[in-house]
Amino acid sequence: MKIGIACGGTGGHTFPGLATATVLKEWGHEVTLWLAGKDIEADSVQDWDGPRHTIYAEGFQHGLSLRSVQTARHLWEACKRCKEIMRKEPPDVLLAMGSYASVGPIRAARKLKIPYVLHEANVHPGRTVSFFARKATAVAASFEETRYYLRGIDLKVTGMPLRKQIELAARGNVHIRSDDHRFTILFMGGSLGSRPLNEVVSHGVLQLQQIRQDFHVIHLTGQADETRIRERYDEAGISCEVSSFVHDMPRVYNEADLAICRAGAATCAELSCFGIPALLIPYPYAARDHQTANAGALERIGCADCVPESDLESLWLADIYVDGCMHSTSRMERMGKAARSRSRMNAAEALAQLVVDSA
Repeated sequence: MKIGIACGGTGGHTFPGLATATVLKEWGHEVTLWLAGKDIEADSVQDWDGPRHTIYAEGFQHGLSLRSVQTARHLWEACKRCKEIMRKEPPDVLLAMGSYASVGPIRAARKLKIPYVLHEANVHPGRTVSFFARKATAVAASFEETRYYLRGIDLKVTGMPLRKQIELAARGNVHIRSDDHRFTILFMGGSLGSRPLNEVVSHGVLQLQQIRQDFHVIHLTGQADETRIRERYDEAGISCEVSSFVHDMPRVYNEADLAICRAGAATCAELSCFGIPALLIPYPYAARDHQTANAGALERIGCADCVPESDLESLWLADIYVDGCMHSTSRMERMGKAARSRSRMNAAEALAQLVVDSA
């Protein structure tokens, strides 16, 4: 079959879309990616050797402004361009991963009576999925809790499609530790990093060192803070690995005993697959506060704790939380088992099958 996948906008949409596209291509289908011309897409799809269409689009800003008017015009032009292309090269079915980048391809599919499938990564659906869900041939989600927001929809919970190397590494991960293994804390502030988080966390690590030295830190800072945070740790003699970004995430996950990070849908899925206990600090400016909802879903089943960024303090982080986790191995084991209990392996295959069945 000919299958279109609209997965542009952010890494949170592009990576799961690409994972599903790879499966469909392995099954012998002809897959075309629909992108929105963002920088993150270029890095994400650099190994994709199939066809793609790049139709510029952008998301709406808060409030009414001249920029909002321009965004609306760009979106209208994107819808028109998508329809022109899709009329000449109609897919048998379209998979849309959400975000503003999916609006043009979805509207074109509706106008041309092409079936389309939606996938929602977060607990709280974005505007695109919420608006187009009722007319979709099928709707898939990563979280069971999404049913609350899409009532009356026959929702299929397929899970979050992950990159194959992540999933394969998670399957082989048994957390066998060497005798010289130190308790390893993984800090991540999102794909671009977070200066407020980097500051609180790094000072928390300095506080922790005053209590104990038997730990190792992996801190993914984002590009802006890498040098400063590394120098801070080196000056204090802390065992650490500081990087702006790491390509080999399976290695990092395999080493981590505890993660302190944001609550994006992909991060939640990856932590679950590897069975890593987590302290989640939702990004406070996420659309519809969806990261708080994601974190809440993990907290309710006991695999993560959640604290708002505004309440995060370095002294509490070191003296109470991390030190407490290091002392309570039984609690860490329970959280790890709870994380694995919600992981959905083969999510890309499940979503791909749903797409094929919807054509």
